[in-house]
Amino acid sequence: MCGLTGFWGPEAGLTEEELSNLVRNMAGAIVHRGPDAAGEWSEPAAGYAVGFRRLSIIDLSPAGRQPMISGSGRYVIAFNGEVYNFEAIRRELTESGVSVNYRGHSDTEVMLAAIDAWGLHAAVRRFIGMFAFALWDRRERVLHLVRDRLGVKPLYYGCPQGTLLFGSELKPLRKHPNFRGAVNRGALALYLRHAYVPAPHTIFEGYFKLPPASILSIADPRRPLPAPEPYWSAREVACAGIKDPLLQDEAELTERLDRLLRDAVGLRLISDVPLGVFLSGGIDSSVVAAIAQAASSRPARTFSIGFSEPAYDEAPHAKRVAQHLGTEHTELYVTPRDALDVVPKLPALYDEPFADSSQIPTYLVSAMARKHVTVCLSGDGGDELFAGYNRYNHAAQLWRWVGPVPARARRLVAKALRALAPRSWDRALSTARPYLPHRLRMEHPADKVAKVAGILELAELDQVYRHLVSAWRDPTNVAIGSAEPETLLTRADQPPIADATLRMMYFDLVTYLPDDILVKVDRASMGVSLEAREPLLDHRLVEFAWRLPMAMKSRHGVGKWLLRRVLDRYVPRDLVERPKTGFGLPIDSWLRGPLREWANALLDRRRLEAGGFFRPEPIQEAWARHQSGRSQEHHRLWAVLMFQAWLEQNGRAQT
Repeated sequence: MCGLTGFWGPEAGLTEEELSNLVRNMAGAIVHRGPDAAGEWSEPAAGYAVGFRRLSIIDLSPAGRQPMISGSGRYVIAFNGEVYNFEAIRRELTESGVSVNYRGHSDTEVMLAAIDAWGLHAAVRRFIGMFAFALWDRRERVLHLVRDRLGVKPLYYGCPQGTLLFGSELKPLRKHPNFRGAVNRGALALYLRHAYVPAPHTIFEGYFKLPPASILSIADPRRPLPAPEPYWSAREVACAGIKDPLLQDEAELTERLDRLLRDAVGLRLISDVPLGVFLSGGIDSSVVAAIAQAASSRPARTFSIGFSEPAYDEAPHAKRVAQHLGTEHTELYVTPRDALDVVPKLPALYDEPFADSSQIPTYLVSAMARKHVTVCLSGDGGDELFAGYNRYNHAAQLWRWVGPVPARARRLVAKALRALAPRSWDRALSTARPYLPHRLRMEHPADKVAKVAGILELAELDQVYRHLVSAWRDPTNVAIGSAEPETLLTRADQPPIADATLRMMYFDLVTYLPDDILVKVDRASMGVSLEAREPLLDHRLVEFAWRLPMAMKSRHGVGKWLLRRVLDRYVPRDLVERPKTGFGLPIDSWLRGPLREWANALLDRRRLEAGGFFRPEPIQEAWARHQSGRSQEHHRLWAVLMFQAWLEQNGRAQT
């Protein structure tokens, strides 16, 4: 795991020393991604330079340093991530008669050999892993920017004044003298809706995220940039899987999934440095930890954090799973003060406004794990692939009930639901909780009632999904001078997926997962120089999961059906069967308590007006409703607060 950055300005006319100094300064902005070593490479005749920061994981020797030149001398690569099947690719190259004089045993060297032998596109399709890399073709003077299939590793780019800038984060791009970055007001509206800036947009005008599973090949940065070219398609995988479902019985499919998981986890245990597993005690992380332990000759390292608030504390569950598996378990109970101390770090850590509040515990568990290991496996991806989110079942079932009801009647019911204050709903439903079926017991029931009321007002399923993932439902009413650009959720050519749950799972796979979950984990872990690996996002597992019949994903309102059957082989069911809880924090109560003064200052009317980005009225109204307890507005408010805090630290000079 590392960080890369670079630029290409054909008319720059800089010397090799000047190029190296400039790109070294850019790479210094991401030293947290690679504290172990630094490197630069340039081609003055082309005006190209690339810089690298290394976190040594595979081949700790100097032979693993980057930027690295291919054996043929044609290609120069700067590579962030891991290609886990590099040893198999190395064997395939040897068996096919390709002679390579390897200098070390890094995956980077094997990647270059594969590209030399098969070409870029053919090689990338063989890679199993997480990666973002810049490949400079010295012969053709073409730069290829490449990102992994699911979007685990980030890659940003922009082309101000005819100079291409690229990097693992936006920070190094801002170090280049040609950087110009006015706030993109359309992206700001998208951010207010989603609590993140969806790809390909960024918060700055003229800068973009490279989409997952794509290659951007640039021959001349002075010309309009071409569109990225996909080499794998989540849409095609989803549609093909639905059309060609696996027909084996549950026992056979459980065995197949177990084998795939063992292979995916086993590949991600390859490391020349200490390795561990994030363990919450839920289904996904428990599967990963169990298989990692089964594959190890000594106790695996597992890590969890706990909170004093019972609704947010998963540490006891994780501890019981760890004790059963026999892992070497480390847990840390954090105080509200520990969590609050992270808040000032968030704007710099996330580089763009980012408002998923689980960013805080993710950072804390990463920081704790980094004291013991350099690599940690996570369970990310299980919800999106195996129908784990509660909203899939609840929204699909609700829509089946209310969809046929006349719109006028639904609006009347929605109005009635909103008539009762959230605190009253919480009290009433909490009283009824012990008498409800286990799967219907929920935390923060008033939030769920508010979502139901919103759904009742909508006309079609895609609107329901968009409503469920929206912080502000009408962000252009809040962000001044904004219009929401098109995203994957608003395109007219949506895939022909009829089943409501599968449709929501697909949308999560291509939007929420890469743009929220994986951004959160990447920035939190790399912020403390920790590599996070996601075995459940092995693309072979993704392709398998989409071929599973719906009954193998969700049954009787219980998601992750088949994944649970695999876990039954390793962990007693009673250790993991419990209502799903989010990996979050009580931001709602904190905004009325320890964060109130900080938030009140950022949301001050005069400050909002001076910034020129937000209409103060809807924000002030939401703040008043939240403080009075009339409604829970913390998701909307947190999005505004994270932008305001980001603007304070990062955006003022660029607005």
